[in-house]
Amino acid sequence: MGITESQKNSGLGISTTLFLIFTILKLTNNITWSWWWVTSPLWIPLALGIAFIAIIAGAIFLGKLLAKK
Repeated sequence: MGITESQKNSGLGISTTLFLIFTILKLTNNITWSWWWVTSPLWIPLALGIAFIAIIAGAIFLGKLLAKK
């Protein structure tokens, strides 16, 4: 029997799990971090993805610009 699509994608990811743990620790006053750091598991992967896309787009643009010369 094969693995179905719903079986492969079940569960929380590492970012979501870390966010939930950090949020619980912050709300129970076990850590005194800024909310920026508590939410960092959500926005750091997003920022890295955007940076990666920007670098690839810049390389493609630069390659086309240099190819015209």
